[in-house]
Amino acid sequence: MRMLESKSFLTSVERNPLLRLVLRETFYKQFCAGANKAEVQATMKKLHNIGYNGIILEYALEVLREAKDADEIEDVEVWRKGMLDSITVANPGDFIGLKWSGMGPHALERMKAHKPPTERMESAMREVCDLAAAKGVALLPSAEETNTAPAYHEWTMNLQRKYNKERSRPVLYNTYQLYLRGMPAELSKHLTSAKRDGHVLGVKLVRGAYLSSEPKHLLWPTAEATHAAYDSVAEAVLKRQYGGLVQPVHGDGSEGFPEVDLVLATHNAVSVRKAQALRTEQVQQGVERIPLSYAQLQGMADEVSCELIQASKASNSDKKIVEVPRVFKCTTWGTMTQCLNYLLRRAAENKDAASRTRESRVAMGKEMRRRLMALFGLA
Repeated sequence: MRMLESKSFLTSVERNPLLRLVLRETFYKQFCAGANKAEVQATMKKLHNIGYNGIILEYALEVLREAKDADEIEDVEVWRKGMLDSITVANPGDFIGLKWSGMGPHALERMKAHKPPTERMESAMREVCDLAAAKGVALLPSAEETNTAPAYHEWTMNLQRKYNKERSRPVLYNTYQLYLRGMPAELSKHLTSAKRDGHVLGVKLVRGAYLSSEPKHLLWPTAEATHAAYDSVAEAVLKRQYGGLVQPVHGDGSEGFPEVDLVLATHNAVSVRKAQALRTEQVQQGVERIPLSYAQLQGMADEVSCELIQASKASNSDKKIVEVPRVFKCTTWGTMTQCLNYLLRRAAENKDAASRTRESRVAMGKEMRRRLMALFGLA
């Protein structure tokens, strides 16, 4: 954080060209898409050439002023412009990541108080949704901490009711953090609501990003319990059947399951393989499959992403395999200073990010050695 607020030439990213060069060629380029439209599009092309279906693009600039100094008009406008610029640079079929609290301290305070967005906020949200629908991209609002969860879900579900009707692909998704014990029940309520209201439920499943700050009694007691919850919920959604932790709110579920569209946002290879195995089973049985996308962060879990890409390529060449995974990389764009702030804040939310990056490097190293040995007939 010191680099972001530094007045010293030596530690200022903006003033020290050597520091800026080092950070740009290492940290920034590994994790970020670029500072402008041309750089972002170059990154998108590179990812497409590797085999990714598209990106989840997030704008790095965040409103960080204290509430007492906040200007709602200015803050909402910054957020609105950033979202519209992101949609403009994205390709049809891509996703846009966002936070409702990105509209500034007033938005965050209203969420904590479980209040609806102000008229200005609502107008900006609808303008972003309208452009996304017209462009053919989808919006992935990120869940935040539990003290904002009720308002987060309410704001998002209200927009889903409007924008996810009679569409082949939802415009809005809802993010469910499965390290929370109560999240399967929350998802069950939304499934019931979507079935009743007749709209597609956009579902993004994550394990969660606020492990260190959430009240412990709200969390599963172990990592293994969290993994089990994630896989149980993913299976229910993939099958469009109540079961495991996902149970009907009323009755026995005979009223049926709504239409769903799923994004599995995970770096966990076991969960990805379980989902793939289930999809293969559905193919073999001739069962209708829901739309499914996989997502990992740019610069992380590349071994998981590349395994999916290889499965996709095999699907196109092997007639016995007809499931073609759709794989996306989540990346952020903005100036280096803006992106540093975004990544440092994310690192604070995800304290195990460094260990996951190390695990990715080890896995990729093993894969590179395996391929070299195979090239010389030593595998």
